[in-house]
Amino acid sequence: MTPEAPQYSEMPQPPLSEVSRITGVLFEPTKTFEDIAERPRWLVPMLLILVSVWAMLAIFTQRVGWETVVREQMERSPRTANLPADQREQGVAMGTKFAAVAGFGGTAIVIPVSYLLVSAVLLGIAAGMLSAPVKFKQVFAVVCYSHIPMILSSALAIVVIFLKGSEFNMQNPLMFNPAAAMDPLATSKFVYSLASSIDLFSFWVIYLIATGLHVAGGKKLSFGSALFAVILPWAIYVLGKSAAAGMFS
Repeated sequence: MTPEAPQYSEMPQPPLSEVSRITGVLFEPTKTFEDIAERPRWLVPMLLILVSVWAMLAIFTQRVGWETVVREQMERSPRTANLPADQREQGVAMGTKFAAVAGFGGTAIVIPVSYLLVSAVLLGIAAGMLSAPVKFKQVFAVVCYSHIPMILSSALAIVVIFLKGSEFNMQNPLMFNPAAAMDPLATSKFVYSLASSIDLFSFWVIYLIATGLHVAGGKKLSFGSALFAVILPWAIYVLGKSAAAGMFS
């Protein structure tokens, strides 16, 4: 009898470190999301994103100040632009105190809650509509790691703060969308809000989330279907936000 050839099983890949995951999302997203889908964790990217935003806000507070933002908004608003000087100054003082607290404290709430909501919506579309075998913890981890480019966005915003100083635009800090070349006073609020959403970093995040969903869903979720699952709620949100800006601003 001829002896059987020995069977060699494929060695399992060792888990990626957090440093490898962070860099891998930017440069090798498919391979990195395979590890994330198998071992879904979210704390490290969440903390890094929050710290980067807080660092940007701290430097903005020191170099520019919230009073500048509040004063510009009051001058642009038709409801407050014609207020008497003393009432406007009172409004600026109150708004400055509120803006500082909301900027730091609100970030700690808004970012995690928004990621949770986005993950729930994506799970409903991917698992409910498209029958992909994905779990919430996988989707949430994918969403958190897919927002790693926001750390680069915060870093670039810090550079712009040092370059522009008081001319820094908190609402649209980087020139990676058409709204950066528009005059917010001369452009309709709907168009300006829509243009600001057509952003390079937003498209980068969309691509990463779609890649992560595709990897987590395996053969039952193509990249095209995963991209549809991401773009559909994003487009609805952007149109709704822009319509609200046009109606109530």
